[in-house]
Amino acid sequence: MSELTLGVIGGSGLYAMEELTEVEEIRLQTPFGEPSDAYICGRLGAVRLVFLPRHGRGHRYLPSEVPYRANIYGMKMLGVDRILSVSAVGSMKEQIAPGHMVVPDQFIDRTTGKRANSFFGDGIVGHVQFADPLCPALAESLYQAAHAAGATVHQGGTYVCIEGPTFSTRAESRLFRSWDAAVIGMTNLPEARLAREAEICYATLALATDYDCWYEGHEDVSVEAVLAIVRQNVAMARRIIAELAGRLAAERRCGCGEAARFAVMTAPAAIAPAARQRLSLILDKYFKDETA
Repeated sequence: MSELTLGVIGGSGLYAMEELTEVEEIRLQTPFGEPSDAYICGRLGAVRLVFLPRHGRGHRYLPSEVPYRANIYGMKMLGVDRILSVSAVGSMKEQIAPGHMVVPDQFIDRTTGKRANSFFGDGIVGHVQFADPLCPALAESLYQAAHAAGATVHQGGTYVCIEGPTFSTRAESRLFRSWDAAVIGMTNLPEARLAREAEICYATLALATDYDCWYEGHEDVSVEAVLAIVRQNVAMARRIIAELAGRLAAERRCGCGEAARFAVMTAPAAIAPAARQRLSLILDKYFKDETA
């Protein structure tokens, strides 16, 4: 049985995990370039944990500039089979107040095509199922962990992923509310798509920092407001991560680990060696099935 390895991608305000022991930094070069930063690998209790700051230490990458493919592929290279994303978001519902947390179960994509969000292409055509974009088993464990840690947490809801880097217009914010969105952010959808293709479970811990700009009588979203709430919630996020690590079973109870089994449409004989090598970490087990 392989060792349980939890990946954590930290967003705005969460750039390190001081709770880790046996810590080492690992810099990787992937077939998709360099990740955002070095991976911080260590132990959190009985669990091996791999941490990566999404925007790099010092917050150097815009949401559109984050090397999403390299980040997720690097997690795969390090043996990660479950990823928790910790992300600051705006709230689209009155009951999700700043300081509350949300474990979403759906996404709406409002990015504009600037980001590479698939490992497929360049010689391999593939389509994974994405009807339920977040791993239900990991999301349930995350919700229970957040509740046990003492957070005010909301289960389920739709995360609208916008391109950024500007925040929404008031008209956009009202439109997203009419779609029954729960939260708004700029980063998690590309990660979730890539994690599914890489057969890694993915769940989001969304930290509500503001009411975007739809709520009359409340201050519109600003960097200052976001960071103030994030600073207040980083300690809670770390408690939740520790609680989650203690709850995860070694064996996964979902279908994420075989998400790419029937995804590839390109005939094996038509796949160029370079393309096959690029995705060997994900697809080799299926290529071998084809030649058996």
